[in-house]
Amino acid sequence: CEILSSLPLQMSLYFNVYFFPFWWLVTVAILYLKYPVLSDYYKFILVTIMILVSLTELIRLYLGYVGNLLEKVPELAGFWLLTLLPQLPAILFLLFNEDLQIHSLERAFHIIFAAFLSFQVVAAFFTLRRMVNTLATRFRLTEFHRLEEQRPEPGAPRPAAGSGS
Repeated sequence: CEILSSLPLQMSLYFNVYFFPFWWLVTVAILYLKYPVLSDYYKFILVTIMILVSLTELIRLYLGYVGNLLEKVPELAGFWLLTLLPQLPAILFLLFNEDLQIHSLERAFHIIFAAFLSFQVVAAFFTLRRMVNTLATRFRLTEFHRLEEQRPEPGAPRPAAGSGS
């Protein structure tokens, strides 16, 4: 019975749980300070991104914990997809769009968060691949053993062809 969960992924998730509230507080505080000087569409975009990232991060971290620790492929796949699609592009947008008037503290926190997300995408991919391969092998072995049990003994009489009973 091999353990399939990933220790590096779990450590990253653990530290991410403690880092996220600090990231959120710094980002909201700096957004509050620079809000009056931003254009209207950037105000809307930043508020939308903050809401999206906040809600997605809670779900993403839960799925990562459950998927990795309990070795559940659907939850870990959901974690991987939520990390790859909405989270990583949103953080990269916040990090590289110079029209947002990025503060140096904000940039530092975005870099750390982007590093967490990038590492988790790679680690979750390899963990998922290992889990799927192992579970597929277990399934094939179970099916093979089931077929072996149904197979008649070599010396046992076979039912006559065409008999309906």
